Amino acid sequence: MALLNILTINSGSSSLKASLFLPEGERQNFHYEYRADYQYAEAFNDLLKGLGKAQPDIIGHRFVHGGAITDAARLIDADERVRLEGIIHLAPLHMPSNLQGVDLCATRFNCPQIACFDTAFHATLPELAYRLPIPQSLEMRRYGFHGINYSYITRQLPNLLGASARARVVVAHLGNGASLCLLENLRSVDTSMGYSPAGGIPMATRSGDLDPGVMLALAKHYDSAELSTLVYEKMGLLALSNGESSDMSTLLKSNGKNATFAVEYFARQVRAAIGGYAAKSGGIDALVFTGGIGEHSAHVRALICEPLGFLGFKLDEEANQVHSTTLSTPESKPVLVIHADEEAEIARLSENLYAF
Repeated sequence: MALLNILTINSGSSSLKASLFLPEGERQNFHYEYRADYQYAEAFNDLLKGLGKAQPDIIGHRFVHGGAITDAARLIDADERVRLEGIIHLAPLHMPSNLQGVDLCATRFNCPQIACFDTAFHATLPELAYRLPIPQSLEMRRYGFHGINYSYITRQLPNLLGASARARVVVAHLGNGASLCLLENLRSVDTSMGYSPAGGIPMATRSGDLDPGVMLALAKHYDSAELSTLVYEKMGLLALSNGESSDMSTLLKSNGKNATFAVEYFARQVRAAIGGYAAKSGGIDALVFTGGIGEHSAHVRALICEPLGFLGFKLDEEANQVHSTTLSTPESKPVLVIHADEEAEIARLSENLYAF
């Protein structure tokens, strides 16, 4: 339970989520979806209205990228602010709004602000997982993302799986941004996103991994700004559905062949990644779904899991349809749904840093 009033700010690529944690154990949640005419500044103004006269003692912000550091959280002082501005290029879709949140909070609240980093959870990656097959002199590596939620998941697994929580567990964080993480002993040992949040499996508007030759060919037709827009805003499900939608729920409601193709392509790539982790680790002992798609789409979960029977996974159809915590049949290895709660983890990290 929080001992302070802690405001958490979680600015993703498609929405602003925030929570106010109070010492009495109460919690107020806020969620604002971005639109073409409603972006971060507008959402933040609505958040301030929702907060009313509440005054936080500390504010914790989700930062998608922490760069080379391994700290889970840091106080945002002048030096740290400069450092964060210097790594915007590593996550250009997210970092500007992350920093904008700090600035907007500073205009309203006079309290410490703390950056909590998605990349920090993956500091345990072994060299075989974080090295890229490029010259080391370039100083580029796999960072991994969604670490705040993966950290939260690891705190829930022992209660759900007992001793098996420390075995080989694959967590599929499937949402507007999507990635997977292989856990061993509740630590990240591999993850699908790489140097940037554009890598890995396909996402709403990001392609995931691409043949480098494709990028070289595209670079002949677009300047750097145009190419960045293409990579972060015009690929993924949007491109796979031939422009119909980047939103999975919209695609699932559609009867169009392009929408169906996009959904099936996505599921195929996710299960391919799961199979790859089974090969790397010598098997998988449990599978966890989290994130908007992972938590709410029974159809996508079924598409992913149906071909994974050879790994020992089988869904209970009824449990899957009602989004139960345990989705698997009695004879199957565990398949779980754990609702993402990055805000709770941000509050924990912020309070721990402030107390220290």
